[in-house]
Formats: sequence, C-alpha cells, structure tokens
Amino acid sequence: MSDLSKRNCKPCKGTEKKFELNEIQIQIKKLNEWRVNESNEMIYKKYKFKNFKESIDFTNKVSLIAENENHHPDISIGWGYCLIMIHTHAIKGLSINDFILASKIDQIN
Repeated sequence: MSDLSKRNCKPCKGTEKKFELNEIQIQIKKLNEWRVNESNEMIYKKYKFKNFKESIDFTNKVSLIAENENHHPDISIGWGYCLIMIHTHAIKGLSINDFILASKIDQIN
C-alpha cells in the first residue's frame, strides 16, 4: 500500500486542475482493486458482505471517515454489497483527495 492513507484531504476551491489520465494511472496503482470509470472522472469499488447488516455497518464506518476528511463519496448499498464512488464534484474529475479517501476506506476492517 502507499502513504495515501496517512495524508488528509484538503478543501477544494474548484480551481484545481483535475488529474490527467497519466496521474490517475499512477495513483490507482496505489489502491486495492479500485477502478476508474470510462470517462476518467470517478473511481469506484464494490465491497461484498455476508448480509445487509454488514453492508450498513461498513457504510457507517465510511461515513465517519468521509466526515472527518470532509470529502464525501457517493454510496450505493444493498443486501451483501456496498458500492463506493468517489470524485471531486467541484472540478468534475479526480484529485488527490479522491485517492486519499479511497485508501482510508480500504483500511476499514
């Protein structure tokens, strides 16, 4: 793993440049099985669980991290899964914050 999980998200003013494909490819390799969508504007990962309660418990842990980092993913949950989708809304693309958040989410036990 990388040092991404040791970093903190920084507030985005909307003036930052979104990552180009080469930077996305560098950062995605630092994560555990995350994927990039076709338009290179979002990273996502589907976590699988034994039941709905485990999905909800995981989602609640993600919410605590997201609030602490002030960077909030889109989340879809259902029986036995939780899909996390992350992008930086203000720049309509990916920033370092997205990869930091993903890395911290991967550390949830």
